[in-house]
Amino acid sequence: MRVGNETRTRTRLGTFVLAAQFPGQGQGEALHRAVRTAQAVEDAGLDDVWLAEHHFVPYGVCPSAVTLAGLLLGRTRRIRVGTAVSVLPNTHPVTLGEQAALLHVLSDGRFSLGVGRGGPWVDLEVFGAGLAAFERDFPEALDLLLRWLREPRVDALGPRFAFREVPVVPRPDELLDVPGPEVVVACTSPRSVRLAAERGLPMLLGMHADDEEKAGMVALWRRHAREAGHDPGGAHVSVGVAQLADNRAEATEVLLKAMPGWLRQGLGAHTTVDGRRRSMRDPHDYTELLCALHPVGPPRLAADRLAATSERTGVTRFALMVEGSGDLAATEENVRRLGAEVLPQLV
Repeated sequence: MRVGNETRTRTRLGTFVLAAQFPGQGQGEALHRAVRTAQAVEDAGLDDVWLAEHHFVPYGVCPSAVTLAGLLLGRTRRIRVGTAVSVLPNTHPVTLGEQAALLHVLSDGRFSLGVGRGGPWVDLEVFGAGLAAFERDFPEALDLLLRWLREPRVDALGPRFAFREVPVVPRPDELLDVPGPEVVVACTSPRSVRLAAERGLPMLLGMHADDEEKAGMVALWRRHAREAGHDPGGAHVSVGVAQLADNRAEATEVLLKAMPGWLRQGLGAHTTVDGRRRSMRDPHDYTELLCALHPVGPPRLAADRLAATSERTGVTRFALMVEGSGDLAATEENVRRLGAEVLPQLV
């Protein structure tokens, strides 16, 4: 199938796993559900698991997406496991590059590295990066990370990172026929879209954006990618929410009962590093918005909504939050139905 002049590949249906700690739950329960969700994805015939990373907040209790990815790659055999995202300002690019290369090699190329700027959170103080790592230094860090994943020897002469030339170990290109790992960049602004496009990197597009906004970001990415001499057909990933039930009202009710409390508790726990004021969406209104934007309802509606998003945006990879009920059994059933009743309806 083609969108404009671009060839569309088959739809890849995956899950976005936050390890969300819902009110009344312990951290272990959230992490256990995250691991079980990935195993359910493999059993259901879905394609990918994308893992979120957060620090010091119950919004998500996984502090190292790359560590959890290593566990899940060891417990699965087929699915691709990615980070969505590893927060680059919180770590040294070479440290993350070494970890990503190791997972790529040992999983036979099943690992994807999603990276992002994160936010102006207290993380920057705790890890010693400082606000400049978030506001100014992300492009330098990203370029160093990419060099580490692509070159045999690397040095650095930038204002933030400076070191003598050292060998890259392990080198993905020596150990696998598949170069990599894939790097995806979380994009929320024209600035980040341009940054990704100029490096030929696909985007990770957030669940808060509707199809029109995502289509605009894809169009902007294609323009900048062409200007930089890259293939304009990037394999972008659209993040969303999925909740299946026999009718839309039932599916919506499940999310409206559980998600507002989690959003209020989780988002409200974020602390800025510099004391800047921050606004928070109304949790109930935001849940209703997500239900309206994403595949929430019976399987036919879910398949149609995913197909419509793909048609409007050209994006054919989806990372869907499936744990919105906050319940392990319901999450596993949600994943099962995605594989059995939605995936077969997609191109």
